[in-house]
Amino acid sequence: MQIIKTSPSRLSETDFEHLGFGEVFSDHMFSMEYMNGEWTLPQIIPFGKIEILPTLCSLHYGQVVFEGLKAFYSKDGINIFRPEKYHERLNKSCQRLCIPEISYDMFMEGLVELLKLDRNWVPKKKGYSLYIRPFVFATDSFLGVKVSNTYRFMVVTSPVGAYYKEGFNPIRLMTSGNYARSIKGGLGAAKAPANYAASLLPAEEAKKKGFSQVLWLDGIEKKYIEESGAMNVFFLMDDKLVTPSLEGTILEGVTRDTVIHLAKDWGVDVEERKISIDEVISASNEDRLKEVFGTGTAAVISPVGEIQHKNTLVKINGGKTGAFAQKLFDEITGIQCGEREDRFGWCYSV
Repeated sequence: MQIIKTSPSRLSETDFEHLGFGEVFSDHMFSMEYMNGEWTLPQIIPFGKIEILPTLCSLHYGQVVFEGLKAFYSKDGINIFRPEKYHERLNKSCQRLCIPEISYDMFMEGLVELLKLDRNWVPKKKGYSLYIRPFVFATDSFLGVKVSNTYRFMVVTSPVGAYYKEGFNPIRLMTSGNYARSIKGGLGAAKAPANYAASLLPAEEAKKKGFSQVLWLDGIEKKYIEESGAMNVFFLMDDKLVTPSLEGTILEGVTRDTVIHLAKDWGVDVEERKISIDEVISASNEDRLKEVFGTGTAAVISPVGEIQHKNTLVKINGGKTGAFAQKLFDEITGIQCGEREDRFGWCYSV
């Protein structure tokens, strides 16, 4: 692998005490090209502009996928949380968009060498982390709908603070109304930019009404809950933890999998199934709805305090963070930064 170091570093220009999310970027980035049927030319280069033609096919036809994972400072080194699961999901997205897969060894070599070089960019402040953004885009130059022959895989990193400005406090959601994010057979299960583009207008409208995000309902009947913004969603009803099942319309969240794994290990009954907004409202009216929270790499756990559906407002746990959401957050972040035992071997140490 070719490594070209930047000089001087931008570390001294960065305020690590007041980081936002995805606004500051580390000194270097990883890059690799796909041509003539193979991935080649792996290199680490200074972070900066890349040159493209205006006819780059991915700009016009969206043949792009990406991932998002995190690295954490610990007393024993740098922990990458569950990288094999993110790699697995990246390749599933690649398959859906006709993009060549990337081997785990190549994926990890790029991540590890990049982190070794920019290890000082990993924030030491509790609750902060280094966000890692791998992405692949088609690089042929043409105007016409077809599969590209060439691609570029890149990784950039960003020291980050909390994803939501609310921090670890309950957020407010509103259902998606007449908007649809995905249907079966579409791109809902792939981490592709088109999914996020489809969510922007509804999210902006929700924010204007004072809500943090949209709670997406299915695109056909508009009654079954799917996910929330950039998160999977869970409902603690009675003593059961319920989350929408994976049926090709929502993202297979790594944090979702982590929560399910931990909950079952703690003896909690977990159900992956269809759940309607009407069931949630009924459970709330009957005082059976204990907690609601979102899960995702960026925010880890996001407690939900309110859900607005048409003219009905569901208030959860008095608008306060629930004990179970707090327990999950403490356990996951504790494992990530090496403060709690990594019983399941989830952390890859650099």
